[in-house]
Amino acid sequence: MDQTYNTRHTLNELLVGLFNYILYIEERNLKDKGVALSMNDVHIIENIEKGSDNSMSHLAGRMMVTQGTLTTNVAKLIDKGYVERYRDEKDKRIVRLRLTEKAKPILEIHEDFHKNLIDKAIGDLQLDENIVLNEALERILQYFREEYRIQANI
Repeated sequence: MDQTYNTRHTLNELLVGLFNYILYIEERNLKDKGVALSMNDVHIIENIEKGSDNSMSHLAGRMMVTQGTLTTNVAKLIDKGYVERYRDEKDKRIVRLRLTEKAKPILEIHEDFHKNLIDKAIGDLQLDENIVLNEALERILQYFREEYRIQANI
């Protein structure tokens, strides 16, 4: 086997493995903390909190889902008391989302998990290794962003 194959194989294993392990561990963390929401629900809550535009259309685009899919998922979060819909004051056609007080502890658990995850993942690395890792991951992320834009025609 040549070095290019080994690098490609290893990178594929790393990306797929990291994604799957993180999702599994995070789901277990949520359940262990008594959170009865799916990872998808938590990510919707996170995106509502962090988004600069909390309209349904903008949120759907940011999460890379259709508005129909988002509407279905948001309706469940509204029924559970985590999210509220409201009309934009200037343009009543625009539906916006906001979190309720009930969502705040979920965000704290989610943010703490990610902070601890990163602290543990890079804890043994030296500063120069962190910089190289960040630069490499930024390039990979940029590739996926560009590929997403091409595939999604945006």
